[in-house]
Amino acid sequence: MQETENKFELLKGDKVLWSVILLISFFSVFPVYSASSNLEYIVNSGTTTSHLIKHTFFVVLGLAIMRGVGVVKYEHIGKLSSILLAIMILLLGLTMFAGQTIDGASASRWLKIPGTPISFQPSSFAYLLLIIYLCRYLTKKIKRERHTWENILFIFGPVLLVFGLVAKDNGSTALMILIVSLAVMLIGQLSKKYIFGFVGIASLAIGIFMFVALKTDLIENNRVHTWMSRVEVFMNSKKENQLENEIDKAKNYQVMQAKAAIVHGGIAGMGPGKSALKQMLPQSASDFIFAIIVEEYGFIGALVLISLYLIMIIRIVMIASKMPAFFGSLLVLSLGIMIFVQLSVNIAVAVNLIPVTGQPLPLISYGGTSMLVTYIQLGIILNVSSRIQVYDEEGMGKKQDLEEINDIA
Repeated sequence: MQETENKFELLKGDKVLWSVILLISFFSVFPVYSASSNLEYIVNSGTTTSHLIKHTFFVVLGLAIMRGVGVVKYEHIGKLSSILLAIMILLLGLTMFAGQTIDGASASRWLKIPGTPISFQPSSFAYLLLIIYLCRYLTKKIKRERHTWENILFIFGPVLLVFGLVAKDNGSTALMILIVSLAVMLIGQLSKKYIFGFVGIASLAIGIFMFVALKTDLIENNRVHTWMSRVEVFMNSKKENQLENEIDKAKNYQVMQAKAAIVHGGIAGMGPGKSALKQMLPQSASDFIFAIIVEEYGFIGALVLISLYLIMIIRIVMIASKMPAFFGSLLVLSLGIMIFVQLSVNIAVAVNLIPVTGQPLPLISYGGTSMLVTYIQLGIILNVSSRIQVYDEEGMGKKQDLEEINDIA
């Protein structure tokens, strides 16, 4: 009877992680509802009620997808990753020519599904599938030394291809792809000489892309000039007496408003829905929602939220450490790094530690694609956590021989 109950368990997997996810998901409704008034009155897109309904729908859908991912064995997800990645690469190529903008965004990152009002970001799915693909490939080939051409073709090739397709319209995500991919290679025990080789090739690829985008017309409508401007504004904001003229102030407008919102929040905050700066802060419901959270819920609210995120990351690391299968452990750590990097970048932008980027706050920021991808990541992690007990019951120890590792992948 107990076995039947576990099979159909609603919250399958790590219960602490489930609790944190549910708490953050429930909380996200309040700041999004408050900040979405910016979309209604400034961007002239929908109403606060419609945005609330849409966000709630994506939260519920995301939770359902997260639970649904637990039904499929994570090994099968790994095996499908190469095919799905190939499909996403084709969609990334299509986005370069037929991409659209939505909700006041300035970059053409979205692809509309024909015959429907639904749009999504292929870059988010390509990023996720690339990391899953790398985890499986590194695990599957761990038994023997890979030839140089194999590493170039099957590791460096997909990473640099996705980077090149994403970089034109989403520089921050493209850079994160390189950083997280490098982390996966390190954890996946790729030889150090190839790690250094990847760093060199990636640096060269970035340099070539920047040169072509800045000095030629081969990459039309690229955002490299925007990135350079943001870096310049960020550097100037750290110097005294560099923002005295109106042009500099205009360029630094987002960061100034975000900092003002954070200061305005103080210790206890202004209260839910009482942000005074949400109408003046662009992307207040997505990229800069952390600033609105601090303004409305104060330092205490921000500390509680960050604590929940820290618990999430800690549980992910614990799951990876307990998982006997190398592929499962590598996959959990890699997905955890993805979430941690995105979380860190969003908060760092809000407090002006790094230049402005377009990265949402995981599970909170308004927007469908990024939220669903995060739920899929967490669904896979919960999937792996639910298998730990199964492996223990089957007598699989912490140490595996190479044949076992390859069979699992």
